[in-house]
Amino acid sequence: MIMLQRLSLIMGVLFIYSFSHSQAMVKTAFAATQQIVAVVNEDAISGSDLGKRMRLIMASSGLPNTDEIRQKLVPQVLRTLINEALMMQEAKKINANISKEEIEAGLAQIAQQNNLKPEQFLGMLQKGGIDPSTMYDQVKAQVAWGKVIQAKLRPRVTISSRDVDDILERIKAKIGTTEYLSAEIFLPVENPKEEARVRKLANEMVREIKSGKASFFKLAQQFSQSAGSMNGGDKGWVNESQLSEELLAGLAGLEKNQVSKPIKAIDGYHILFLRDKRTLTEDTVPSRQQIEYNIGSERMDKLQRRHLMDLRLSSFIEIRIK
Repeated sequence: MIMLQRLSLIMGVLFIYSFSHSQAMVKTAFAATQQIVAVVNEDAISGSDLGKRMRLIMASSGLPNTDEIRQKLVPQVLRTLINEALMMQEAKKINANISKEEIEAGLAQIAQQNNLKPEQFLGMLQKGGIDPSTMYDQVKAQVAWGKVIQAKLRPRVTISSRDVDDILERIKAKIGTTEYLSAEIFLPVENPKEEARVRKLANEMVREIKSGKASFFKLAQQFSQSAGSMNGGDKGWVNESQLSEELLAGLAGLEKNQVSKPIKAIDGYHILFLRDKRTLTEDTVPSRQQIEYNIGSERMDKLQRRHLMDLRLSSFIEIRIK
């Protein structure tokens, strides 16, 4: 269910509606072909797969549907499809059974959050020129990955009373300092050759968010690779002592409900959104239960991202488009 939360927020009815009435449809050379755009071990991703996912992304992100934006998004969207192929392959290795009922439940959850019945939601997709199979595939991959996490990773997450005590002591020692309630979009740079492209994409996202054309939270759900992306990039309350100098400087310069410029880090670019800030007091110190939950969520997120990265490194992946 945790993994499905990201999907449950992926579509907005207003975005689908406006997309279905837009003349600027996705028109790329590979969209309607069976050209192979990537090979992932024994699986292939076709131009048709990429084109259908691109239409879904453009409908839900709120980004301008222009040739320039679509070309900037191609590597990010293809990366997602590659990850989903790896997720499905890993689920196959553990003989995970993904039932039709589980996929239907995931789709029903998405429809419910859009105040629609499942059949109405699928009809809305079709009217918007979006193949419902794209959504089915996305849900199936996330259900499969959830089963991998439960079987292989969750048993490795243990939290002791001492872990909670240490965090609680450190928080209490920071009473009087500033805490930030923020959200984040993190775009990784896994290869130095990608740095310029990712920087341009980050700048484009900030520009569209500031203009009001794109939603920070929908972009985070679609593209962010950090913890909390399933919840629109939400990071909860974070003390200033927990932030790097670069991120602290980015947040400190923001007013409430403002978005930062892209902030360069060692492994990628961060875009921050400041929801609120406060001074840490005795009354705002989190409970032991909340601290335990936060520790578990952070460790699980790191494990699943590390596992997915290891899969990418140990797999044969050939990208056939530039």
